[in-house]
Amino acid sequence: MPRYKPSDCHALMLPVVLSDQIVPGSIAFALNYLIDHELDLSALDARFKNDETGASAYDPRVLLKIVLLAYSQGLISSRSIAAACARNVQFIAISGDSQPSHAHIAKFVVSLSDQIKPLFAQVLMTCDVQGLIGREMFAIDGVKLPSNASKERSGTHEELRHRAERLDKAADKILSLHQAQDKAGAQETLEPKRQARIDALRKEAARTREFLAEAPKRLNGKGQELKSNITDPDSAKMATNKGVIQGYAAQAAVDSAHQVIVAVDVVGSGSEQTMLIPMVEQAKPWGDDDTLITADAGYHSDTNVQALHDSNTPAMIADNKMRKRDERFTEQAKHKAKPDPLYDKQAATQTTKPLYFHAKDFRFNDDNTATCPAGKALLSSGRVHTSESGHPYQLYNAQASDCNACLLHQQCLKPRKVPEQESSKSGSSHSPRLGSSFRHSSPHCLPFSLLAGLRSRSAGSCSLQG
Repeated sequence: MPRYKPSDCHALMLPVVLSDQIVPGSIAFALNYLIDHELDLSALDARFKNDETGASAYDPRVLLKIVLLAYSQGLISSRSIAAACARNVQFIAISGDSQPSHAHIAKFVVSLSDQIKPLFAQVLMTCDVQGLIGREMFAIDGVKLPSNASKERSGTHEELRHRAERLDKAADKILSLHQAQDKAGAQETLEPKRQARIDALRKEAARTREFLAEAPKRLNGKGQELKSNITDPDSAKMATNKGVIQGYAAQAAVDSAHQVIVAVDVVGSGSEQTMLIPMVEQAKPWGDDDTLITADAGYHSDTNVQALHDSNTPAMIADNKMRKRDERFTEQAKHKAKPDPLYDKQAATQTTKPLYFHAKDFRFNDDNTATCPAGKALLSSGRVHTSESGHPYQLYNAQASDCNACLLHQQCLKPRKVPEQESSKSGSSHSPRLGSSFRHSSPHCLPFSLLAGLRSRSAGSCSLQG
């Protein structure tokens, strides 16, 4: 038997130099140097007044390194960041093994709201000194991000007022049902779940009315009222390729040389056209007079084009009719992908009726037999029946062995609708096998047949107009 060198995956005591884990050329090394030597973080130090008294605090520079490194690796929750500081060697090294809790990390991120813009400007100045901003072209684009707010709590002031009235009516209806039960001799006290439901409806209605009394109406540039959200008033309802969301539109202007972000903004508006000029103005200090601005068709409007022309800003904005004028896209419709039912809500609600065979798809013979579209023979006794409305029809039997293996089975056999008791006993919603035949129960086979007449016939037959 061959012999191998031993391997052991159990705990091992090793001397680890944390500074050696921050490898030059990595994002962790860049963050560590940038925060320690380039950024002025005196504003963060001014928030603490524990020089002589009070508990010691986590160094804001260390917390900033942790948060930025976590964001660069896709870690955005405070709990996942705290777990990385306890288990990931790179996070342990950059944090100096301080291991802050998720509560301290979350509190630090929330408190950064006033220092974000100054820190962003310092980072851009450092990038400019290093020659990372080319100033040849700034590309503007955006993405719509969902917020932690319900779409059901959005609407104009009039819509929200109606919503509060509906909530009160729902609570009153529950109470009226309980009063009716009292008159019938039922229990006199409300059930805990029902009482909790009434309280929740009343509370939501009161919250809606309180919001309407305090929050002003949101208006767009044309003076039209925008929908407001009770939970997150700054967010907006916006359409995306994955459906309608309640969220924000994040915009960024990126330099073409090294993809350095020179301007960024997040607004609660679903219209990208209103965001172009503010983004251009925000990016101007980092560009030159001949810096080209590019944006996609979502930012195109006559107002934006005129504003760029008046300010002598070089820009290339795609328009919505560009593809229709381009001969290369004349046949683009046939190459479009089918809608994904997981995200396309409209496609998911559009139900198509199954296409069953009609009587004209069967061939009727003189010897009281018929041939189905699959080429199988159907037998009949030759007896002509009469429906309740007086229309004649004839029954044909199909062999179960032929139907089971038939590729056209779904177009020929329609699921049989049976009463609930019968369905629970049989355990199947399709026609049961009776002898050697099946019942073809599609009313599309015979335009002059009635379902009532078919149900009273043999379960191993199909009604076809002969």
